Amino acid sequence: MENNVAFSIPAWVPEGAQRYLAHTETGQSIRDIARSAGCHASTILRQIRRVEMRRDDPLVDAALQSLAETHFSVSDRTRRFDVSGQDEQEDGSFEGEALRVLRRLCETGSVLAVAEDMDKAVVVRDTGEAGTTRTAVVDCKIAQALALQDWITCDNPGRISRYRISTSGRAALNRLVAEAENKARSRNEFGMAEAQAAFQPKSNGDVPERARRMRYSAAESPLIALARRRDRDGKPFLDETLVRAGERLREDFELAQIGPQVAQNWDRFLTGGGRGNFDSESHGGRGASDAKDRVARALSDLGPGLSDVALRCCCYLEGLELAEKRMGWSARSGKIVLRIALQRLKRHYEDLSGQDRMIG
Repeated sequence: MENNVAFSIPAWVPEGAQRYLAHTETGQSIRDIARSAGCHASTILRQIRRVEMRRDDPLVDAALQSLAETHFSVSDRTRRFDVSGQDEQEDGSFEGEALRVLRRLCETGSVLAVAEDMDKAVVVRDTGEAGTTRTAVVDCKIAQALALQDWITCDNPGRISRYRISTSGRAALNRLVAEAENKARSRNEFGMAEAQAAFQPKSNGDVPERARRMRYSAAESPLIALARRRDRDGKPFLDETLVRAGERLREDFELAQIGPQVAQNWDRFLTGGGRGNFDSESHGGRGASDAKDRVARALSDLGPGLSDVALRCCCYLEGLELAEKRMGWSARSGKIVLRIALQRLKRHYEDLSGQDRMIG
């Protein structure tokens, strides 16, 4: 006798993977899935074959295996599959992490390095003669989800697999950045309720909406964009040592988010006072206390103004135009202040005399 209990599965799981799991884990026939989806059985068959062929990718295989073990117990495999109970909260958390990681992977020379049997992956950027710089730490569950979405690809999987952002990943980044900008505007100008209606994407029947174009500066760190610019003498506006100083602050900022309290409160550094007595332990969680202390000391050393632009551009990855507007500065003055902040930040790290170096 058939059991109609529905499974709950995260909303971020692609449609093809949902139907693949429905077929392989619940035993539903292809015709039954096609009937409930309202499409031809050959469509479902092509989707299932495509997902099966992608299992050579270690991240895709691990993602499917994790979903099967988490959401489909062995004793329940005769039950019917239904996506009506999808976890929207988990989907929102995934999109936030995806935005952070895809932004880093859009930077020139960046790859996501995944080692076997490791809980964390890292995004590293090739800096040429200086070697590589670590720009982000990623939970392997997030990396698996990105691979399952086909937002990252790996040409030669191995003991250490290197993934790059795909064309569909860049399109997804456009969408995620646009949604993040809309939410920011809603908080600053209209309020959450009004902005949700004002910025609702418009769709014309069955005609797919044209992907929104995005400036390059919205997808990558402002430091990388400025490093490509040249001054009057033909030298880079930001040399590699200044970029590394900003990346070091960013890495500590990323590490400070890993712990019992995922979202730390750095708003104190975006206000007029209170920098000197900032307590890195006042917000709970000692797992990343050293990284929080390093960030707090660096921002306190920079002082008002310089710490604001460093936090916004290096850590929050805000564009210079947005930072200038929020801080009430004149146009095109932000890049000068940011360079001064990075020079001061570089001197701060040099004064540590080899202490508190970056991990690795």
